[in-house]
Amino acid sequence: MGVAMERRAFLRGRRRLPQPLRPPGACAEAVFVARCDRCDGCIRACPERILRRGGGGFPEIDFTRGGCTFCGRCVTACARGALAPWGRGRPWMLEARLDAACLALQGIGCMSCLDACPREAIALRPLCGRLAPQVDAARCDGCGACVRPCPVGAIRMVRREDAARGAA
Repeated sequence: MGVAMERRAFLRGRRRLPQPLRPPGACAEAVFVARCDRCDGCIRACPERILRRGGGGFPEIDFTRGGCTFCGRCVTACARGALAPWGRGRPWMLEARLDAACLALQGIGCMSCLDACPREAIALRPLCGRLAPQVDAARCDGCGACVRPCPVGAIRMVRREDAARGAA
């Protein structure tokens, strides 16, 4: 479901509006919004150029521009504490989700997501007599490197709690 469709569903009372994907190390949404002064420091600091101004001028991740290398430059650039160092843990709880538009799930030879994943979190598994890509949630660190190379836009990054509830 695209963003426009999600907004229409929300306005009709059928869904909650999804939270934007914030930079790595972002505090809980309410704290993030209270602390972030929308200075664009994190956006300018991102070497991958995947941060952009989103709703209300707050920074958001745009994985169609590429993946996150978790360099931490956005955190260093944040003087207000809206982004915090994550240490050895995960900077966020995102994982890749493939939808029905995936070419490989339709039996068409495509492995762009497998080739792009630096953690080898996407692998081919048997499904209905053929091999189909599946995400290993334990290996996926949510970097989003698989999103941009997908020729049909069939990969989205979702929060792990949304993935556990079955949200697409």
